[in-house]
Amino acid sequence: MEPKDMEKVLQPKMAEIRRYLIRLGAGPSDAEDIVQDTVYKALLYLEAIDERKFSAWLYKVAINRYFDHCRGQKRYQYNGGEVEEHPSQEQELPEAVLLRRERKEEIEGVLARLNPVNKQLILLKYEMELSYKEISALLGISEGTVKATLYRARQQFQQLYGGEGE
Repeated sequence: MEPKDMEKVLQPKMAEIRRYLIRLGAGPSDAEDIVQDTVYKALLYLEAIDERKFSAWLYKVAINRYFDHCRGQKRYQYNGGEVEEHPSQEQELPEAVLLRRERKEEIEGVLARLNPVNKQLILLKYEMELSYKEISALLGISEGTVKATLYRARQQFQQLYGGEGE
């Protein structure tokens, strides 16, 4: 991969992976460190990485590094680090903004209580909008396992969330 191509691929991926790590529970500075470590490893092993699987490889290294960090810290919880907000519409009522914010906080609380694997799958599927096939390749498990585990993750989420608001 040419240096120009590498920069084009890495810049958006670095930001995407950083956001994903923060959603998993890493602090912003920890997420930055993990992303930097991931890019460093990518540059070290550039020749061995299949270009078609480069993005999945980056995610895999970042996720493994995050879980190593968590084992060292002995924590798997959301720390309340701020994730980029979508700008609210100008004509949105204050009540709607408040309700949306409360619902987001409630969902974040439920996500924080999920086991780490379930949280990871839910974020990959619904926030990162990856397909079952992409998640399967990223995590190195079969599509069937992804579907079954994601089904259980949704059930755990619904049980903790209590089905409110439906």
